[in-house]
Amino acid sequence: MLAPSRCLRESLRCKGEMSALLLLRKFNPKSASNRTEQFFSSLICRLSIRESLPRGSRYFPHTNSITSIPIGVSWVWPLFSILSKSIGTFQLVSTQASPDEEEVTDEAFNQILSAIENDPISCREICSIYIDKLCKVGNLSTATRLLQSLRCKHIFLSPSAYNLLLAAAGEGNDIDLLSQTFKDLLTSRQSLSSTSYLNLAKAFLKENDCVLLLKFVREISELTFPRSAIVVNRIIYAFAKCMQIDKALLIFDHMKSLKCKPDLITYNTVLEILGRAGRVDEMLHEFASMKEANMVPDIISYNTLINSLRKVGRLDLCLVFFREMGESGLEPDLRTYTALIESFGRLGNIEESLRLFSEMKQRRIRPSIYIYRSLINNLKKMGKLDLAMTFSEEMNSCLSDLVGPKDFKRKYR
Repeated sequence: MLAPSRCLRESLRCKGEMSALLLLRKFNPKSASNRTEQFFSSLICRLSIRESLPRGSRYFPHTNSITSIPIGVSWVWPLFSILSKSIGTFQLVSTQASPDEEEVTDEAFNQILSAIENDPISCREICSIYIDKLCKVGNLSTATRLLQSLRCKHIFLSPSAYNLLLAAAGEGNDIDLLSQTFKDLLTSRQSLSSTSYLNLAKAFLKENDCVLLLKFVREISELTFPRSAIVVNRIIYAFAKCMQIDKALLIFDHMKSLKCKPDLITYNTVLEILGRAGRVDEMLHEFASMKEANMVPDIISYNTLINSLRKVGRLDLCLVFFREMGESGLEPDLRTYTALIESFGRLGNIEESLRLFSEMKQRRIRPSIYIYRSLINNLKKMGKLDLAMTFSEEMNSCLSDLVGPKDFKRKYR
């Protein structure tokens, strides 16, 4: 059991007990560890005794008053429910105007940290609860102090707690907190999800200071070297996902001056960004620059080009890159054939579509339901109903073997 220390007992006096109460508001004993449950149970017991005394009375705790009370969910949760009602509309003391109250909160804040610093497991759970509360009421200054205190003690929060801070910092346009939170998350060596990168990108929606953005990217690159390219690639992708294409391209250009240079994934990401935006001239320029930098394009590079060009009706260039693929020794895959078969079919060149479909099957590439439907629809438009019926029957006879939607989903890189 986490024994109540002297500083913890002091933190429950006067207004300091309200700071402890705000931790209790989010506590769920069903999901907490034994140590955390015992820690909160002590707090609840002391607070419940004090709350039951008449106003103006003094409470003198005995050092052994906790030990005789059984600790358990059945005892903790009903009492916690009563306490939650008693604090009602209570807001964080540090958000109120009184300087006296601010000072008391600072003291209680430090005492709580002192009480749990020797128990990192409970500390992470308790501080995550505290961070959640601070973010909800918009008290980012205290969240910043808590983050600094934990960093000094080499204690890192869970990824979900950092994501809360990233989102709150973005909403509050606090770039300093955003930057430090993201750095702490990287330093913690925990796996970063796409949510972390998206929260980072969203925070820069209101920020137009490109110098500040590039300074941040440089610091992240230096912090994470030699794996910087992976992190910066994901930052570029996240910015594009949040429709900040120009900022994503700015980071890409800046990356060329960093120690970590753009790699194949970087170029493929940029090709996709430009292709989706319909900026095919810029896309072709970057593809040429990619080869000038001695970067060898892969199947993803060519598929991105072909898919983007067919959307703007440049089937002539699609065929150029299709031939270039073969000359470089790359085998076209399902995505390649899908783009070409659909494009030729829409232009009325159904014979070329059928030839490519036959070639694809000879290469033992599994067809998709999309290709069959495209061929059937285009055959009907051309008045070849019998052939359309033949393909429809063939499709229905092998539905279980066809490639479906889930096979087309690209994993987060």
